[in-house]
Amino acid sequence: MIFLETQRLILRSVEPGDEAVMFDYRNDPRCSRYQRGQKRARHQIREMIGRRKEDVLSHQANCMIALALRERGEMIGEIVVMPQEKTFSLGYTLHYAYHRQGYAFEALSALIEYLHGLEPAWEFISFVHPENLASMGLLKKLGYRDLGYIPGMESQVFGKWVHPETVEEMALAAEKK
Repeated sequence: MIFLETQRLILRSVEPGDEAVMFDYRNDPRCSRYQRGQKRARHQIREMIGRRKEDVLSHQANCMIALALRERGEMIGEIVVMPQEKTFSLGYTLHYAYHRQGYAFEALSALIEYLHGLEPAWEFISFVHPENLASMGLLKKLGYRDLGYIPGMESQVFGKWVHPETVEEMALAAEKK
């Protein structure tokens, strides 16, 4: 199922044919070094695709989105949308061959605009490994602001359209050692 289209990409459901490329980038240190909890074994990826291929993009349930090149249909990365308590959390991984070419910015810009249109009052939060400078730069370019480092999560937190209560909550969490 196609969720969104951009100039160069299709944001769609994951498909069985995505297994090989997911296995490749999920097991390459250029992509995996900052990822936590991702399934990396081929059988785990296959099972996950089987479970996630019917996902629907909404504000009601988690959704895994494949980023595919518009011209060839080839998957080049993924975004996971996790809605919870009036907040969209987004996680993303892009195949190393497509880093630094604007694909993540293009995909996330379209997705954020779409989700914000669905739920204009909701916040957007992303948790980033503290050494992932490229991802931090991307989030800032997307209009997110740095909410601080949360030691308990070992993550730098970035937010967009965040409420003052959330900023205060993140500040308190950052103070805890």
